Amino acid sequence: MPSHSPFKQQVDTFYRDHHRWLFGWLRPRVECRDLAADLVQDVFIRVLTARDGETQLEAIREPKGYLATIARRLMIDHFRRARLERAWLQALAEQPEAATISEETRAILLESLCALDAMLAGLGANVRRAFLLSQLDGMTYSAIAAELGVSVVTINRYIAKATQHCVLFSLGVVDGGA
Repeated sequence: MPSHSPFKQQVDTFYRDHHRWLFGWLRPRVECRDLAADLVQDVFIRVLTARDGETQLEAIREPKGYLATIARRLMIDHFRRARLERAWLQALAEQPEAATISEETRAILLESLCALDAMLAGLGANVRRAFLLSQLDGMTYSAIAAELGVSVVTINRYIAKATQHCVLFSLGVVDGGA
């Protein structure tokens, strides 16, 4: 697509018309000028790279609501990642010195944790909890049922739903729900 395409001109106009407002909307919510500026850029990158973006941009009736929705989702992703990173760094700090790992391995593990968190975010609370109790704690379905106060049949459905969701997520069919 040439740099002077109508869509890029449309995005450029949209950016100029709403950039300042979006920055002002984000700034007090994230309490960091630089983070607000980064998120504003990320919002407009999402607009520019959206599937069928030209049609979507033309269909926007409430630009501020549209931009705020995208910004809110990006804030959630950012704060979720920051929370995971703090928890991960705390867990690492509590490990004995012999268990230290390289920065590269640490970055890979953190990225994996973020991907896992995004995948599990698409599940309901009870489904997610049942799945984690099964996969991480190794609990039996009957023990999970007792823990959650539901039937074993319900736990079977929860685990099946979570497994299906994980497979679809890994194939890129569903997103993390943030």
